[in-house]
Amino acid sequence: MRKLASVQRIINIEDIPGADRIQVATCLGWKCVIGKNEFKVGDLVVFIEVDSFLPILPEYEFLRKSCYKKLENGEEGYRIKTHKFKGQISQGLILPLSTLEGKKYPSDTRENSRYDFKEGQDVTDLLQIKKYEPYIPPSLSGEIKGAFPFFLPKTDEIRIQSQPEVLNEILNIHLYISVKLDGTSGTFYSYNGEFGVCQRNLELKENKDNAFWKIAEKYSLKEKLSNLGFNIAIQGELMGPKIQGNKLGLTDISCFFFNVFDIDKRIYYDYKDFVNFCKDLGIKTVPIVEENIIFDSITIYQLIEMSKGYHSNNIHWEGIVIRPMIETYSEVLRGRLSFKIVNPDFLLKYGE
Repeated sequence: MRKLASVQRIINIEDIPGADRIQVATCLGWKCVIGKNEFKVGDLVVFIEVDSFLPILPEYEFLRKSCYKKLENGEEGYRIKTHKFKGQISQGLILPLSTLEGKKYPSDTRENSRYDFKEGQDVTDLLQIKKYEPYIPPSLSGEIKGAFPFFLPKTDEIRIQSQPEVLNEILNIHLYISVKLDGTSGTFYSYNGEFGVCQRNLELKENKDNAFWKIAEKYSLKEKLSNLGFNIAIQGELMGPKIQGNKLGLTDISCFFFNVFDIDKRIYYDYKDFVNFCKDLGIKTVPIVEENIIFDSITIYQLIEMSKGYHSNNIHWEGIVIRPMIETYSEVLRGRLSFKIVNPDFLLKYGE
């Protein structure tokens, strides 16, 4: 599970050209602007990732001008997102470890709780932080059938800055790079004779007005998956009118697929099998940037530069996803070797 807030160590601090009052610090693989001489290299701090939604509390009041957000349900808080200061990209928020003093985990029933905080410790719940989720219009949210099926994996990808050790695992193996599209992800499955449609976190009842079920009908997914005769799921990114501003300018709702999952074997298809599967079903994959690429060395900042591509209509890519050609287990991620790099230029332009 993603640690939105954790105890981390500052591994580097650099001056920002032309800036007298601020510097840039590195935590994990993230660059974050701090006050000058506010911290020093080696300090243990609280690092809060982008996409975090902080509660309205006095200690966060300094964020009001730049981060205040009122959600569609009326909830108020402070959303941590990408900013630029004096030309320096800043992603995240660094607070002193003293921020944790007097805080208590919700599950801790002791009266006088004290914690010995360790590097890497998750303090998301301690700080009452939630993940920011953008508003989902009714045409996408649909009528809920139930929880996301237990037999399927969800589509979230880790950002490489949060797990920089993964870089060592991708060296000297064949990889492919795909474009991360700015839509909404959906899962379509055939399992023990039942066809189902899911948004990111929930399964949806059949409804002809719902975008996910429109995709199922458009591509005849119920018939195509059921006729295979085995349990299978495919996952893709819905794009088109009324979805994330329709940045590609599509005239009709479409879906670009990025995963094929064998439910019984509990494995994803290797790259070539994935591409051939989509071709046989007459469905499109996400755009592929490069295949069979090998890195003998690579840095996070080189990957960030690689993420700064453009679609044919000159719109920024949201980013890229990197995976091995042959599915591989990651000891660092304790699961599939797969991660994303989000384009900071995209985040700045679209306020994400």
